[in-house]
Amino acid sequence: MSNTTKQESIQRAQEFNVQHWIDANGNKTEQIKLSDFKGQFKILYCFQSWCPGCHSKGLPDLKKMVDAMQDKKNIQFLAIQTVFEGHESNTYEKMVETQKKYDLKIPFGHDAGNDGKSRSNIMTNYKTGGIPWFIIVDKHDNVVFSDFHLNPDAAIQFLKTL
Repeated sequence: MSNTTKQESIQRAQEFNVQHWIDANGNKTEQIKLSDFKGQFKILYCFQSWCPGCHSKGLPDLKKMVDAMQDKKNIQFLAIQTVFEGHESNTYEKMVETQKKYDLKIPFGHDAGNDGKSRSNIMTNYKTGGIPWFIIVDKHDNVVFSDFHLNPDAAIQFLKTL
């Protein structure tokens, strides 16, 4: 018989380190940081503008959740174009177009690495496996969800309890 208990490893959220942002209205804004949302749940959606799955599944799911949670002030949604390939196609301008296309009134970031042509800092720091990808960070800055597959209806039910 063992007195040990299994403990899940908790991943602390890392600073976003995304240099280029637009606000909810599409205006260029200062760098947004994780610490800007202390005490709030943060839902990060990672995409690339040329990704068919991001447009057919991820962005509609994100829109559904944003619309359902628009009155919840303790939840912040962010979309980040996490570029790791196709730097010539997945540009800052394409990120702006994506926000407009889906009428998403949330901040959008463009993350193509520190030099603008390498691997996304979010992908490296949060160990994401590609796109589309959802990351949920709790109010204590712990990563509580990080995966390719997200059931938006189940997520909405959970987020309504917060």
